[in-house]
This record gives sequence, structure tokens and C-alpha cells, in this order.
Amino acid sequence: MRTILAIDQSTSATKALLFSETGELLDKTAVSHKQIYPRPRWVEHDAEEIYRNTLEAVADLLERNEANLSNLSGVSITNQRETFVVFDKAGGEPLYNAIVWQCRRGEEICQELVDAGYATLVQTRTGLKIDTYFPASKMRWLLENEPAIREKLAAGEALLGTIDAYLIYRLSNGQVFATDQTNASRTLLFDINRLAWDEELCDLFGVPMAALPTVYDSDAVLAETDFGGLLQKPVPISGVMGDSQAALFAQHCYEPGSAKVTFGTGSSVLLNIGGQPAFSDNGIVTAVAWVIAGRPTYAFEGITNFTGATIVWLRDQLGLIESVEQTEDLATAVDDNGGVHFVPAFVGLSAPYWQPQARAAIVGLSPASNKSHVVRAALEGVAFRIRDVVSLMVQDADVPLQHIHADGGAVQNRFLMQFVADEVQVTVRASRLAELSAQGAALAGMLGTGIHGSLDDLKQLRQPFVDYVPGIAAAEADRAYQDWLLAVNQVLANF
Repeated sequence: MRTILAIDQSTSATKALLFSETGELLDKTAVSHKQIYPRPRWVEHDAEEIYRNTLEAVADLLERNEANLSNLSGVSITNQRETFVVFDKAGGEPLYNAIVWQCRRGEEICQELVDAGYATLVQTRTGLKIDTYFPASKMRWLLENEPAIREKLAAGEALLGTIDAYLIYRLSNGQVFATDQTNASRTLLFDINRLAWDEELCDLFGVPMAALPTVYDSDAVLAETDFGGLLQKPVPISGVMGDSQAALFAQHCYEPGSAKVTFGTGSSVLLNIGGQPAFSDNGIVTAVAWVIAGRPTYAFEGITNFTGATIVWLRDQLGLIESVEQTEDLATAVDDNGGVHFVPAFVGLSAPYWQPQARAAIVGLSPASNKSHVVRAALEGVAFRIRDVVSLMVQDADVPLQHIHADGGAVQNRFLMQFVADEVQVTVRASRLAELSAQGAALAGMLGTGIHGSLDDLKQLRQPFVDYVPGIAAAEADRAYQDWLLAVNQVLANF
């Protein structure tokens, strides 16, 4: 049986994972890297450490799986999407720490551009909002504040790319500098209509376009690597995708109207909208979901903050629970929320409310309220925020919602999964596999290396899941949602 090795380079660690040709996870290993905070709201990673950790993780995985090496067909990469690295062209050494997607040092630049009237131009070209979440403003900050790096980039002696492009360059011994459309489209420098770097946007952010990587399809064979001699012969690098899109791909969301929710610290919602880009007036961003065999697929993306983080807050700050696993039993210990609602606006409320100054609140408390009511309200608040975003996305996309695939640690909470299904009124298909981003990249790599021939072939691969079917009528779900909106309005009334 042929195998694919996937590298999952996330915000906190680098994983090496081995998948069979049927998509089964055979083995994995992970190596964490340091989080660097030079100033408040600044976040960096040591890109050299990430590269070393990649080799260490791969070496550990290969050592345990020698029997599968002769059948290794390729290497795939998925990554934290908006983090970028500037590095030396000659040797690949980083010239500055990787600047992470969480870093907010580009806020003033973004505000200047919004005030100058560039928001519409940027959205229609990139599908994104002008925000320092995306790299372009931080690239401009770097060039303005590090003249030596600016000079090396201008002279063609340095390169600038997202983590996937940096790893491909290092793993190919400097032979190939490449990325895919899912990563390129998260930079604010890429025209998702033409699927190409945009000269006007590069000029706007002061980024030399010649320093950016060549862009390929997600299933393209980009390079070869032997991991610095860990393999006896090089294997192709194929299957490169940003982590959220890779999870959508792994969930077989290949048709318009199919969606996925990844429950993590926050929740990432992606909805397949088909082969043509569409744009929202309500703050939902448009993403390149993938380009396979030259055919693009687009998605709407919505982010809700403080999903898993809300439950962690209940444990660490309030001490209401001792473990995350307790929440299901507590939530089902009462018949309903007792009129209590938990609005998880710890860092503001995004779509559809767009009130960054809002703060979290527990409303509707009475003398009869107890710990179970608060915990249940917290889980329901997560589900209501999913409904907020999904409803807006479906409205703006004008496509019927088929079902929602769910992944992440929270899918083990049966109460939460059922409540999401009830509120959104579609089946929630909860994955039993945690490593969906890595699997999605590996599946794209299987297309690129010829293990499988088409998306139809991938659909035949078995995906372990649990289905949660709506158990209440739409009218009952709507009544609960209206109560939620009243609670949200109580919070927003202060701003």
C-alpha cells in the first residue's frame, strides 16, 4: 500500500503524519516551537527552529515506519496560513523571525489604508478585509522598519513567503520557491479573480512582487525532497494547502452548499460557494478553497472567537468545572438554560454584529440559576454564534446549505453537536479524525502523485464520523434563537 507523508506546520507545533492511500492515519509525531512576544500584541516564531523541528519530526516518524518507506509516494504540506517569513535567497536562512497571523503590529497601516478609501478595492481583488490578521500590512511594516531587509529584497537577495513556501524552499535545497493559491490568497496581495499576484496591491503595501513565490495548484507537484538525506531518494512535494481549506477538503466538501466548522480556540466556518467568487457586504470574507487540476473552488469564511476558549475560561478563571469533559454532563443535568444566556464576546463580536468593543456577559440569572445553567448557556452560546455566521454566509452566497461537517476537540461533546444541528436545522457530521488539515493536504497530494485520479475517487474513501440530525422543529429553534438575540442586544446596548 502506498503512503503519503504530511507535514502540518501549525501555530504551536510541527507535526509529521503518515497516511495510507485510503486516507487512514498510520502514525504521527509532533515537535512544539517557542512563542515569541517581543512587545504586547506582537507574536513571532523562530523560522529556523520550525525548519529544524520539521526535520526532527520527520526523522522520528520515519524511524518508526521503516517498512513503509519503499512505498512512500510523496510529501504534502499544510500550514498556519497567514504567518510569513523573509529569508536569504542564497542559503535559506531567515533574516527576521516569522511574523505570526496573531501579530497586530500592522494596525496603523491598515487604518491608514481604510481611511484612504482602499477597502472596496482590496475586497474585490482579494475577497478579504484590510486587517493586520493578513500579512501585507506587516510585510510593509517590516520593510519600513528594517532597511537592510528592504535593500536585500530590492536587490533580489531575499525572498518573502508564507510558511509553506519557506519550507518548500528549505526542503528542496533552494531549488524551488513556490506556494499554492489557498496560501497566496491570504496575503492581501493576490487577485482571487485572476488567481495571480496583483501589481497594484503589491505597490500599495510596498512589497516587491519579484520577491514572492510562484503560485501553483494545490495538487501540483512542486519540488522534490529527501529531507536532508533522511530518505535514500527524493520524493515529490505535492498537496499544499492552508490549514482551514485543507480541513474543508478532507471533509469532502466538494459541492456548493457543503460546509465545515472547525472547533478550536475559536471556530472557523467555511462554506463551499462553487467555481466563481462571490463577495459579501456583511463582513464575510471570500477564500480560494482550492484549485485542483486547474479548476478553482471558492468559499465563504467566517471566524468566531472564543469557542473552546470560553470553556477553558469557565475552568481556569471561574473554576466552575475541573475539566472540559464535564460540560456535557452538566449541560444535560438541567432541562433547559433556565433563561440564562452566555454571550462570549471576550474580544468583541464579529459578524453579523461587528462590535469589537463588546465584552462577554452572562445574562438572565435568577435565584434559581446554578452551575449547570451557566455551563449549558456557554455551550449554547457557541452554537448560537455558529448559527449567526452560517445564516449570514448562506444568505450572502445564495446557495442551499446541505449539511455541516464538524471537526476539532469539541466534536466529542454530544450536547454541543446536537444543539448546533438543532439550531442550524441541518445534519452535523462530526469527524472522528482529529488530523483533518493534514489529511486534506495528503488527499490533494494523492491526486498530484497519481494515487487517486479525481475528486470522485476521493469521495469513495471512508471517513469515520457521527451524524447529529435536527431533533426539534424549526419554529422551536427560532424561538430559542430570538431569546439569544435579545441577550446579544443587551450586550450591544452599551456600545
